[in-house]
Amino acid sequence: MRLSQQETVDVLVIGSGMGGATFAAGLAPAGAKILILERGERLTDSDAARDARAIFQRGVFRPQESWIDGAGQAFNPGNYYYVGGNTKLYGAVLIRYRAEDFAPVAHRGGTTPGWPFAYDELEPWYTRAEQLYKVRGALGADRTEPHHSAPYPFPPVPDEPAIAAVRQRLTKVGLNPFSLPLGIDIDTWLKRAKTPWDAFPDIGHGKMDAESCGIACALAYDNVELRTGAQVERLITGSDGKRIAGVEVVHGGEPSVIGAKIVVLAAGAVNSAALLLRSSERGLANRSDAVGRHFMNHNASAVLAIDPRVVNDSIYQKTIGINDFYLDDGRGGPPLGNIQLLGRVTAPILKSSMRLAPEWALGFMSRHAVDWYAMSEDLPNPDSRVTVDGPRVRLDWKRSNWATHLALVAALKERLRAAGYPIVLARAFDRRTPSHQCGTVRIGRDGATSPLDPFCRAHDHENLFVVDASFLPTSAAVNPSLTIAAQALRVADHVAKTDLRAHEA
Repeated sequence: MRLSQQETVDVLVIGSGMGGATFAAGLAPAGAKILILERGERLTDSDAARDARAIFQRGVFRPQESWIDGAGQAFNPGNYYYVGGNTKLYGAVLIRYRAEDFAPVAHRGGTTPGWPFAYDELEPWYTRAEQLYKVRGALGADRTEPHHSAPYPFPPVPDEPAIAAVRQRLTKVGLNPFSLPLGIDIDTWLKRAKTPWDAFPDIGHGKMDAESCGIACALAYDNVELRTGAQVERLITGSDGKRIAGVEVVHGGEPSVIGAKIVVLAAGAVNSAALLLRSSERGLANRSDAVGRHFMNHNASAVLAIDPRVVNDSIYQKTIGINDFYLDDGRGGPPLGNIQLLGRVTAPILKSSMRLAPEWALGFMSRHAVDWYAMSEDLPNPDSRVTVDGPRVRLDWKRSNWATHLALVAALKERLRAAGYPIVLARAFDRRTPSHQCGTVRIGRDGATSPLDPFCRAHDHENLFVVDASFLPTSAAVNPSLTIAAQALRVADHVAKTDLRAHEA
C-alpha cells in the first residue's frame, strides 16, 4: 500500500528523550517549523509514581515489550517510552565526560578509539546544557574535573546528616569524595513525597529531565509541536537515495507519511539503530556497515556497605561521587572507573532482586547499609550489536573490559572496609537494567567506518542527523546524559547556521 504525504515540516525530530528534546530546545529560536514525534505519552501522576513496590517489584512503568538476546532468549528491556524518554526515571546525574575521555584511553581490556574532536570543542555547549538543565554542583573537589568556562548554575544538593558522616569516613581513608552534579530541585521533589528520585518517575515534581527542561523550553516557541502516540515505522528516501524525504508513521491507528526538509533521529541507541536497519534492505546511513554495531552498556554493579553499628536514615542519599580510580587505578595503572551513591535502596527495592528473602530482614540490611554504584567503561566492539528480525529487536551485547570492572569493585570494597564497613556486598547489573546504552550509530570523520560525521550528520544522507546516545563513539565511565545534551545543542547550532540558512537562501 502506497501512502500519500499528508504534511510537511521543516524539521522532524523522532524521539523526545535527552537528545531529541535538547536539540529541539536549541533549534527552536531559529524559527523553523519543528515537529517532535514521540511513540509514548506524557506520564501522569499516580500513587504508583512514589511506590517502591509498584516501581521495582511490579514494574508498572516498564514497557510491555520483548527483545531477544544473542542466544535467542527473550527478555523485557528496561527502556521507557514516555515524553522525556529514559530521563523520566533516570538518576539525574549530569556530569561531563572528562577531557581525557575524548582521546584514546588504554584500558586493561583494550584501547578506546577516541573522539573526532577534543573536549574543548564541546565545552561551551556543556555549559549551556548545565544551564538548561539547572544543574546543582560545585567545582574544586574532583581532581578529574575538566575545564569549565562557567560555574554550575546552582549550589550542590546537600548531603543528609548520615551521608555527611559517610563523606567524612571516606575522606579519612584517603578518598576524595565530591558532590555529584545533579538535575534535581530537592525541596520540590520532597514536597511530593519523601522518596529517592533515582529510578522513580518524574511527574513534574523537581527532577530536571528531557520533558521538564528540554521539551518545556522547545514548546515555549509557537513553531514547535509535540505529537505523542506517534510510532515511526521507517524512514523514506528520495528518488536519488541521498536525502531522507520523510517518515512513515502510525498515529491514532492511522498510517501516514510526514515529509521533512531535515530529519533528526533520537529514538535511543537501540531503537534508532533498529529504525535505520528496518528502513531499507541494507539499512540507511549504513555504507560503513556500522549501524547497530559497537553497542556499549556500562559495566556496573551495586555495592552495599553495611555497618550494623550505624543507622542510615537518609531519604535520597545520592549526593557523592568518587573519581579517585577514574584516570588510573590509584597506583599508576590503567583506569578503573567512576563510583557514586545510588538512590537510597530500601527493603522493597532490595526485595525486587532478592525475592526469597523476607522483607523484614532486608529492612534491617537496608537500615544499616550505604548503597553505591560502581561503573566501568565498556569498549566498542563491532560484534556487540543491534539487529532486527521484522519488528523484533535482537540485542547481542558482548561485555568487554570486565577485568577492569572487577578491579574497580575490589578497590571500592577495600576502601569501604578500611572506612569501617565490616560487610560489603556486590552484585552486577544484568541486561534488564540499561546502564547507559550507546554507540550504535557513532560519529567519526571517515564515512567508511562511521555512519555519522562529527556534527551527527549521516555521511550517506545530507539531511539526516542522529543526536541520541547512538552517536557516542565511546562510553567513558560516567553518566552520558549531559554529553548527549551538549552535543545536541552543538548540532542544533550547526543546523541553524548551515542547513536552515541554506534553505532560506
